[in-house]
Amino acid sequence: MFNAAVVDAHNDNRDQQQQQISRHKVDVSQPQFTWRAIVVGLLFGTILCFSNLWFGLQSGWISMMSLQSSLVGFAVFKALEHLLDIPFGPAENVVLQSTAVATATMPLAGGFVGILPALKLLEESESNGALTVLNYGQLCAWGLALTFFGVFFAIPLRKQTIIKEKLRFPSGTATAQMISVLHKRPDPTLEDEELPRGSSTANGRIGAGPPSVPEEGEVAVRRRRGQAPQVTAEPVASQADGILEDAVEEPSAVSATFVDDVQWVTKLLVLFIAFVLSGIYALLAHFFPIVSALPVFGSRASKVWAWNLTPSLSYAGQGIIMGLPTCIWMLVGSAVGWGVLSPLAKNESWAPGAVTDWKTGSRGWILWVSLAVMIAESLVSLGLVGTKEMLLAARRLYAFFGRRKASGALLPSQPAEDASPPTNSALGQAGNENVLLRKASTASLLLAEDEEDEDEVDSRFLVPAWITWGGLAASTLLCMGIVKALFDVPLYDTLIAVVLALPLAVLGVRALGETDLNPVSGIGKVSQVVFAGVMPGNLVGNIVAGGIAEAGAQQAGDLMQDLKTGHLLNASPRAQFAGQMIGSVFSVFITAGAYLLYNKVYPIPGPQFPAPTAQVWLDMARLVNGHPLPPHVWPFIAAFSILFAVLPAAAVLIKNCGREQFTFGSWSVRTTTVLRWWPSGIAFAIGIYNTPNFTLMRAIGAISVAAATEAAVVRWKGQPAASPIPMLEQEAMLRRKIAMLAIILASGFVLGEGTISFFILLSQAFIA
Repeated sequence: MFNAAVVDAHNDNRDQQQQQISRHKVDVSQPQFTWRAIVVGLLFGTILCFSNLWFGLQSGWISMMSLQSSLVGFAVFKALEHLLDIPFGPAENVVLQSTAVATATMPLAGGFVGILPALKLLEESESNGALTVLNYGQLCAWGLALTFFGVFFAIPLRKQTIIKEKLRFPSGTATAQMISVLHKRPDPTLEDEELPRGSSTANGRIGAGPPSVPEEGEVAVRRRRGQAPQVTAEPVASQADGILEDAVEEPSAVSATFVDDVQWVTKLLVLFIAFVLSGIYALLAHFFPIVSALPVFGSRASKVWAWNLTPSLSYAGQGIIMGLPTCIWMLVGSAVGWGVLSPLAKNESWAPGAVTDWKTGSRGWILWVSLAVMIAESLVSLGLVGTKEMLLAARRLYAFFGRRKASGALLPSQPAEDASPPTNSALGQAGNENVLLRKASTASLLLAEDEEDEDEVDSRFLVPAWITWGGLAASTLLCMGIVKALFDVPLYDTLIAVVLALPLAVLGVRALGETDLNPVSGIGKVSQVVFAGVMPGNLVGNIVAGGIAEAGAQQAGDLMQDLKTGHLLNASPRAQFAGQMIGSVFSVFITAGAYLLYNKVYPIPGPQFPAPTAQVWLDMARLVNGHPLPPHVWPFIAAFSILFAVLPAAAVLIKNCGREQFTFGSWSVRTTTVLRWWPSGIAFAIGIYNTPNFTLMRAIGAISVAAATEAAVVRWKGQPAASPIPMLEQEAMLRRKIAMLAIILASGFVLGEGTISFFILLSQAFIA
């Protein structure tokens, strides 16, 4: 009986595993890597790269734009649908957006919006004769030095974070949901628990036939992959694309099958109108610069305290994409920094210069508070992730040795002849008993291994190990050689920087997977602190080391988000890796050329492009190398550091308290809502180091969409019910529909001003 139970249980579990594995096989019925997807991804990524460089040099903020890439890519192929022999599928869309994101984010990953402007700000006595201004060839070499090792290092992290631990990676998950809606596929984060009413099958599994999309009026009860069936599910949370988070107020919002019935003509019209309006503003701001800084708070507030409004639709679009909570905390940071701390420092003569002056004015003074907030939150967040990792590793180690000890006690060594087939007697022989126990233990170990690999795709769709580790070694050597040639940093110091960047990238990836926030700024500052001891007094080397750490974390994080999207949509990781590499290499040459154009036409840093993150890098390098702080700023640094060190720790406690909601008298609030509105130190800090004009328009954009959404919901509730779908689920679908249109609107705003501004730049560089 024992033997039969072991074998039957094992066989049943193996069958279940095989059924689950079949769902996650790469769908070979549709194209994976295609040059048409790569070309469109490169073209759209180039536009995004120009926009990100423009806005990054202005305000220090860039966007991955993965949702927008999948949306615009689909729109392109939708328009060409009648010319295509093979339909454009979701796997191609995954590769397209991976390529576009890799191309778009090079301004940050390559240090073009922070590291390189910071080097230009160094005084001659601080550079020690090192190169601080690079020509085109040197810029390309610098970009290539930082491009590869983070991408190669992300590959081995995929299995642990996505396959085994199933970290959510909210932006990657949101992009997968967007692509599913575009291609009329079921939500990939949900599984069918019951059949839709009125249908005989509910097949949403790739490779087993075409997925069913419920007709209007049908409802499928679904559950999250890897979770028990439940009525409500966790909402989509995304810092990079926060509008989707704002759309899902109630967790049950994703329990219904989402049907996108908005016509494509409407979507393209919204995108086009938004693009044109934003482009018109860019032209007006160019020919009438006064439009860029409206003194809406009065002449004195504008001239003395830098309180202006820049009515840029692109910044409104960024605010829509960021989401309301992020923009609110940026607004709070702006109010505290520019409404309280800046006047205080000015009036107390702690910063007697002009308010906007980095060296003697209150702008430079409050920057230290912003830097302290970013470092405190990033360090605590990384520390919490690192502590969790160590505890999990210790638990696994304890379980491993405990299992070995138990196996050794139960399964003593037996001679070969003892391994005979069991007899028909009921465990009559001790030898047979040991054989059965050994088989049971082996079966359980095999099953455990199967459970870890149940979601993995076939090896032919994975990046080979020799490419991963060989590429990591080669890219490290390339980085060492280029950094030595450009900045005369010793080879072993660059090697230390890369080795330090890798574990920091692991922590960044894990934080990104759990919170959707990759603390690349904090990671770079950690590297700067370490290299103050490795290369004391070398400010160039210190900034470069921070740039290496930031690049590794940024590239690894971007690819992990994309790999999460691909995993949910059964796309080939190898195809995504190829798209990432092509996009990154292509973007190095594009970004380097664009950066030179900006420097040719505008002073960088300067009034038009202050490059605020450059000042952050430079101040940190000076601080860790012994430069003094501005007068009287230390108490404020300490106070805000403590506050924003406590807040992320408190958020973890709230998240793990096990309570679904908190009740205060007659008022109650869900735990997920508390966490969604929890103070963001990074957003708060950005509000401080950016002048208020950038923050105000972002907040206006987010608030406007939130208000319009609530108005539409109120109007809908006033209409008589005409659907069998529960009201709560109808409301959730309405919010999701509005959120998608808002993303399209915001994309048009961002792309319009970014594109037209770049053409204005080209005209000034080559025509004027």
